[in-house]
Parts: sequence; C-alpha cells; structure tokens
Amino acid sequence: MTDYQNWTLEIDQNIATLTLNRANKLNSLTADTLHELRDIANSLKDNSEVWVVILQGAGDNFSAGVDVSQIQSMVGQDDTAYRENLRDLQDCLDTFESLPQPVIAKIKGFCIGGGLILACCCDFRLADTSATFHLPEVQLGIAVIMGTQRITRVAGIPNTKEMVLMAERFSAEKAQAYGLLHNLVEPEELDQVVDDFAIRLSQLPPRTVRIAKQIIDEGATMSLRDSQDLEIDLQGGLLNSPDFAEGVTAFFEKRSANFTGE
Repeated sequence: MTDYQNWTLEIDQNIATLTLNRANKLNSLTADTLHELRDIANSLKDNSEVWVVILQGAGDNFSAGVDVSQIQSMVGQDDTAYRENLRDLQDCLDTFESLPQPVIAKIKGFCIGGGLILACCCDFRLADTSATFHLPEVQLGIAVIMGTQRITRVAGIPNTKEMVLMAERFSAEKAQAYGLLHNLVEPEELDQVVDDFAIRLSQLPPRTVRIAKQIIDEGATMSLRDSQDLEIDLQGGLLNSPDFAEGVTAFFEKRSANFTGE
C-alpha cells in the first residue's frame, strides 16, 4: 500500500485500487488532488505488476466534483494565468485517462461535475442505485471546464446537451439510460460486482489488453485504413510473446490459459 495526501493506492493480485481519500469533503477535487492523480498515473503506467485499476471514492460518495474553493479562485483571475492553470488541471485528467491498463470507476453516492468527468476518463463505469449525478457548472455561470467532450464521447451530443444545459440532478437509472454506465446494481452488490469484473479483466493477457485498448482509443479518431494499419503494427509486437503462444496453445488444448504478462 502506498500513501498519498489525497489518495490511497493498494495493489493486490495485479489489481490496483485507487481511492480518493477526502470523504470529509465528499471527495471533492482540488488542484493538489489532481496533481497527485497525475503523479500516481505516471507511476502506474509502466508498472508491469498492475494489470487492472479500480477507481473509487472513500466513504459514501464517488466525488462531489471540483471543490468550490477551486472554482471561487477563478473569479477575477488574470486571463493568462486562468488558461495556464486550467490546461494544467486538464492535463492531469488527460494523463490519468491515458493509462494503458483498463480502469473501472466504482460509483456510489455523489458523482457530480468534475467527478463525473473523472469517471468518464475510465474505461468502465459500474454504479449502484444510490448514485446521484449532476453537471451544475452552467448554474454557476461557467461551462464544463474539465473536458466536456469526455461526456459527449460516452453519451452522445443530444444527451450531453441535456445534462450540461439543463444542469439538473439525475438518478443512476437515468445515467444508465444516457449510456454513462456499463452496469447498475443494488448498493449491497457493488463491491462484489466490481471485484468480479476486475478479476475477469486480470485473467486476460495484460499486454494484449493494453494494446487492444490503445487500438480502440487511438483508432477512434483515425480513418479506417489508418486504424487498420495501427492494428497490424501493434499486433506485430505480440507475435513472439509467451502469452500469445500460451493463449493459442490453451485454446487448442481446451484449457484455461495461464498468462504471465510476458
């Protein structure tokens, strides 16, 4: 277990559990919190022992979003400083989103503003029925500031406009209808469902999973031909890997593969 000021990080059986540890502040996000998240992401990306990441909030909430003190500090700020600071904070989420490992957001309680955008940086979002979602920024006279397109890419333009422009709270059931959630379960089931999901991912060959994620993420902005070339180039690096040989051998021997990450 590695301790940070605003986060805890535990690694067990190739699964890293990253917890936003500000329960007394509803796990709100500050500049320090996001800077630390970037440092953690940089430490995880090349860690060959981490095959899957779970992101959660301590206590009863995922995250109530950007701390109001952070938003208040923007008032009257010099334009150049505002742009530089905002780009810096956005880069923190960019770095986290670029993790090569699959990342699961475990959502309960408040998932608001920047917290929802943080969840959209993850590959999978699993929530329980207690979760409440909200994008309140327009009510404060500002637009969404931590990456609106992250929501658009997940939920589509019409749904995102409804969430952002109406600025109304919505339920976990509505979030699932918007396409934000991969699974919605009762509160007492969330821990087990997330653990089972992470274990299933951790039983797959990690290099292959990372490459498949890269193909999907980078290929989404490419032409079909370029994305197919990307598949060929990246897959070529797996041809002589032990895990590729193990996967093929296990398939023909009709047994479960034993992947090592090599």
